[in-house]
Amino acid sequence: MNAASHEPAEILLIDADSLAQSAALEVLQRAGHSVLLACDRAVALRIASAQALDLVICDVHLGDDSGLEVCRELRRLPGMQDVPVMFISSTQLPDIIRRSHDAGGAYYLRKPLDPEVLVDLVSKALWLPHLVHSRLDRHEAAVPTVPRPRKLSPAKSAAIQGIRLPLA
Repeated sequence: MNAASHEPAEILLIDADSLAQSAALEVLQRAGHSVLLACDRAVALRIASAQALDLVICDVHLGDDSGLEVCRELRRLPGMQDVPVMFISSTQLPDIIRRSHDAGGAYYLRKPLDPEVLVDLVSKALWLPHLVHSRLDRHEAAVPTVPRPRKLSPAKSAAIQGIRLPLA
């Protein structure tokens, strides 16, 4: 894991270009993240339905599918509303940055991906304020809580008020 990352993330990487996908996979794994791969809409939706994801990185073009539309569908799945999305693309499309933000994208990167920029933006996307709250809630739910002590009755409370503990 790199120094910029606070903890490993579960990332869904959706890209129909296997060469670009494997390059991004290597960079993200070297940064300490767990990466799930999808090359199309159906696989992406199946993975997102079954896994708790921290981030989605999606190509704008997925063969016959639009990555923007795929991510809109992902957002409708339970638990995916707050998962940040980064869009990537090798083509320059008119108004793509605005359209990617409209589709819920936090960042847009042009291919070929610069490894340092990719890791830096992944780290930033993982710590967007709404995601921090979501991750903390998940962590608190997974950690067993210690039962709080019972409140003492007034009689017991009065009885121990006179006890003094020696300071070490």
